[in-house]
Amino acid sequence: MWTPEAWGHDAVAPLAFLAARTSRIGLGTGIMQAGTRTPALIAMTALSLASMSNGRFRLGLGVSGPQVIEGWHGVRFDRPVRRLRETVEIVRRAAAGERLSYKGEVYELPLPGGEGKALRVAAKPRAGIPIYLATLSPRSLEMTGEVADGWLGTSFMPEHAHVFLDDLATGAKRAGRALDALDLHVSAGVLAFGDDLEKLIPPRKPGLAFSLGAMGSRRHNFYNDAYRRAGYAEVATDVQRLWLEGRRDDAAARVPDELVLKTNLLGTTAMVRERLALYRRAGITTIRVEPAGDTLDARLANLGRLLELARTI
Repeated sequence: MWTPEAWGHDAVAPLAFLAARTSRIGLGTGIMQAGTRTPALIAMTALSLASMSNGRFRLGLGVSGPQVIEGWHGVRFDRPVRRLRETVEIVRRAAAGERLSYKGEVYELPLPGGEGKALRVAAKPRAGIPIYLATLSPRSLEMTGEVADGWLGTSFMPEHAHVFLDDLATGAKRAGRALDALDLHVSAGVLAFGDDLEKLIPPRKPGLAFSLGAMGSRRHNFYNDAYRRAGYAEVATDVQRLWLEGRRDDAAARVPDELVLKTNLLGTTAMVRERLALYRRAGITTIRVEPAGDTLDARLANLGRLLELARTI
């Protein structure tokens, strides 16, 4: 179970609630925004959630984008890849109980010229809290392959897995390990069974149009860039232009059916099974889904069907 964070609810408080109400399921921030918290605070939060969940917590981090970081938080979106790398390094040191002395390009601890001193965490240390990074650009993907325990992928299509996995593998090789050392954890979109694709596809288009057009500025939209690298440059350009012109219905209509089917688990049992097989053949280890349904029972039933299918592949 992963909790998101954009500009609504935070990713941490819901996990504390879930940690108290569950005993077996894994819990992760998907994602907590780096840059809006100090690395030391992230480490403290990770230690708290790991303790409250008896070790079931996974720390998912990402840099978000300039529209949210600068517009909502009022924090400069500066050197995001370097900031994320240094955050991971500091969090690991702090969580392991090391004395926190660090000199990087973005962070320096203790703050020079002040009265602070290098401290150790006062909580019980927990080395090895798994850190997952949500990254999309080539440089950030390489960094993920080099330093993370797992990757939280979005905008992913198994037919175009190389767009992401090649850069992840480059980073992993730099760290002296193979790509399969990472938990490759990607979003497989909405899960909905049925044989009427004309009914299943249209409701998914506005969400894709939002990602292509609204998840960033005209200059920085990492989701849009990822679809461009996968061969959808013309679609990505058109949808973004229409969205930014305020023509949101036209932007959704410009999203091709093919893109919806490649980024979601939709259709008959056989179609969904084949999509699952594609993810497995691409080397993905874990998929993240949003079961469709008007009621909780319906969503759970869809999730149960998916679990049975996964066991047959």
